[in-house]
Amino acid sequence: MAGNRTFTMIKPDAVGANNTGAITKMIEEAGFRIVAMKKTQLTKERAGQFYAIHKERPFYKDLCDYMSSGPIVPMILEKANAVEDFRKLIGATDPKKAEPGTIRNLFAKSIEANAIHGSDSDVNADIEGSFFFAGQEKY
Repeated sequence: MAGNRTFTMIKPDAVGANNTGAITKMIEEAGFRIVAMKKTQLTKERAGQFYAIHKERPFYKDLCDYMSSGPIVPMILEKANAVEDFRKLIGATDPKKAEPGTIRNLFAKSIEANAIHGSDSDVNADIEGSFFFAGQEKY
């Protein structure tokens, strides 16, 4: 189902602020079906594996520290044109630049604590979803 699935995770700041329900409601109201979802917490090592693409960047250690600081809620979502539509729903990485009514506009605290992750391509959605969910969990 290429193009019909994407990956997201609600980040520690939004989970800690009890915004998980409001965010999942927005996702479902936007026409996405939640295929898989769980609450978990990354270790610093697992966060480092997930964000390995950023290993040489100056923010890598802080990112791993932040992403392992509290529970997260990873999800696989399904909808036609999933990646592009979801990126519109979450808004710009910097919540000050996010369109009104987007998830980051409503729930993000800062560019670093921006409430939610959304895959940037079909390929990455598959890779990222497989990081958190085994084959039988992705229905």
